[in-house]
Amino acid sequence: MMYTIMNLKPGLIVLYNDQPHEIIEAKHLKKANEMALMQTRLKNLITGSIISQNFKHADKFNGAEIIRKKVKFLYNHRGDYWFAAENNPADRLVLKEETLGNEKNYLKAGTLIDALIFEGKVINIVLPIKMDLKIIEAPPGIKGDRSESGTKEAILETGAKIKVPLFIEQGETIKVNTQTGEYVERTK
Repeated sequence: MMYTIMNLKPGLIVLYNDQPHEIIEAKHLKKANEMALMQTRLKNLITGSIISQNFKHADKFNGAEIIRKKVKFLYNHRGDYWFAAENNPADRLVLKEETLGNEKNYLKAGTLIDALIFEGKVINIVLPIKMDLKIIEAPPGIKGDRSESGTKEAILETGAKIKVPLFIEQGETIKVNTQTGEYVERTK
């Protein structure tokens, strides 16, 4: 499918420089005595890099055909992250740590996620927006003289470090926003 700048909106996946990119932001930009531009931020679905790019009214884009497949995270070993197809555990795939980017900080064994497939090859994964993760290490929350307003650094079961409120203790389970890496709420 062919798109123009008028079709660009967040969530749309297009081919740009022969690689699939997801539109993160798209804003119309009009300068005096010039044609309208579309100011965008694009995320490369293969490398995970984010770029800013302006497009002119005449620019055209092909849609990228991305297939989503449910997979379960199994384990990681020496920078390789192993997954199995939801409906066929013998169907395994592996992704390198560099490909996953920040998503690796929230992967725990048994998590069901979407694998993105482009031209027959798995290029990346999509995590749920919010995930429940256990705190394995958190210093005691001490009120008084502090440089941060009521937060402390805790370590999740995946090894990721996150800022949490002072009342969160070791052993508790919290909801984490996987897109921003921020604490959302305590789970019961």
